[in-house]
Amino acid sequence: MQPPLARENLARLGRKPPKWTDPKTGFVAIFPSNRATNQTHCEMVWPASPLLNSCYLRQMTNHGSGNKVVYLLQEFSIPLVLGVIAALAMANTYPDTYHRIVHDTYSFIQSDGHDGDGHAAEHGVDSGDLHGGEDPDVLDDTDDHIASGGGHHGLHHFLSMHFIINDLFMVLFFGIAAKEIAEACLPGGALNPVSKAINPLLGTIGGVVGPVVVYLVLNQTIGEEAWTRGWGIPTATDIALAWLVARLVFGNGHPAISFLLLLAVADDGIGLMIIAIFYPTQDPVWANALFIIPGMVIAFLLRKKNVKSWVPYIVIGGAFSWWGLFSAHLHPALALVPIVPFLPGPAYDEGMFSDDTKTIESDTLNNFEHDLKKFVDFGLFFFAFANAGVELSNINNLTWIVLLSLLVGKTVGITLFSGLGTLVKIPLPDGMKLKHLVVAGVIAGLGLTVALFVSGQAFKQIDLQGSAKMGALFSAGIAVLAIILGKILGVKDRDQSGGPS
Repeated sequence: MQPPLARENLARLGRKPPKWTDPKTGFVAIFPSNRATNQTHCEMVWPASPLLNSCYLRQMTNHGSGNKVVYLLQEFSIPLVLGVIAALAMANTYPDTYHRIVHDTYSFIQSDGHDGDGHAAEHGVDSGDLHGGEDPDVLDDTDDHIASGGGHHGLHHFLSMHFIINDLFMVLFFGIAAKEIAEACLPGGALNPVSKAINPLLGTIGGVVGPVVVYLVLNQTIGEEAWTRGWGIPTATDIALAWLVARLVFGNGHPAISFLLLLAVADDGIGLMIIAIFYPTQDPVWANALFIIPGMVIAFLLRKKNVKSWVPYIVIGGAFSWWGLFSAHLHPALALVPIVPFLPGPAYDEGMFSDDTKTIESDTLNNFEHDLKKFVDFGLFFFAFANAGVELSNINNLTWIVLLSLLVGKTVGITLFSGLGTLVKIPLPDGMKLKHLVVAGVIAGLGLTVALFVSGQAFKQIDLQGSAKMGALFSAGIAVLAIILGKILGVKDRDQSGGPS
């Protein structure tokens, strides 16, 4: 028996569209028969279990080819790829120009009272000084952190593209990652109940320990002592890229996709902690980190007042958190991680990247992602441009250590830990076999975005950053290997209907 709201809107459609029932959650979904047309369709989702108390109407609107192009650009991470290409091209043809664009700084507040909209050089500051004092091959984050008076007299600060992207824009990127972690803890989510997440979480541990062990062993064999600091680079997975490749390899709806997404979300959570704890910008000033607490309190009070807009949570609570991390010399890109969990969310996990549909009575948490994800996805062009500009001459053993740590470490670690779990009666999700586990481990080696970010935090020397970043960039090629391996092992079930994508 369909709910009244469902019957009403089915009548409005004038036909009965396909219906799909999730065998695990009992959710019943009605989908439009043709999503490719330029018409507005209704999608009905209602519970066949007490998990939900009401019927949710989702409006799916396609406004023509323009929206299709935007969707495809986001779906295949095209802005990120174009940013990588542009950065590599400029860094290898006009390296001085590239480094001036990315790292040269502009003063916006000066202690002498003059407007500071000029280039740093106009104020007698040499670009080499901005990047490490006497050694132009060393990047120093001191210039990006004024709280401790690190190198600038008075209330004086310099803005650079690198600072704007890595310390400001990436706040939103990691905020959306935190949203996925928070939602995974809801009923129906990958982390709720914990019992069904135990095996993937074992894989997560293996996916962190494996790359670290491989990195340290390889570094001991073919590396240098100065490279040891980069052990955190291969620990995280690029969630969006892994999700895309997993759908291509396994087919929509395969349980290996949920397994991999849970693993990616969890190890990105670990990656965030690694960045905060092991890669502070300077010696931490822990007392300043207490500014995070009023940010969390503000977010909590906004939630208690039932504030629906995500803006005050992010702007007010996030500002306190950002300043706390910034002034404590911890990376401010993580500012929204303690704030996002306070945003009012849905009663259940609606699934990863579900922003292509929007409920009429939408919640604050999903609105936050829905409103910002397009901006973040296209903004990744500038992230890639600011971080992927590596001269090919920087390729050395460190490059291969990072790449092999991602490929071998992730594959072996995830397969070993999750495989051992099955031996002690902690099973893989239904429908997953050893071959699916191995391919999922390979896909988890896609560390592109986060690995690029951590490379910039792990090393201050430009040449070491470049070598490590090349390894992170090469990890994108793991996608091709995963697709080929998936074909060889036959992991894509031909009879996999998969339900909704």
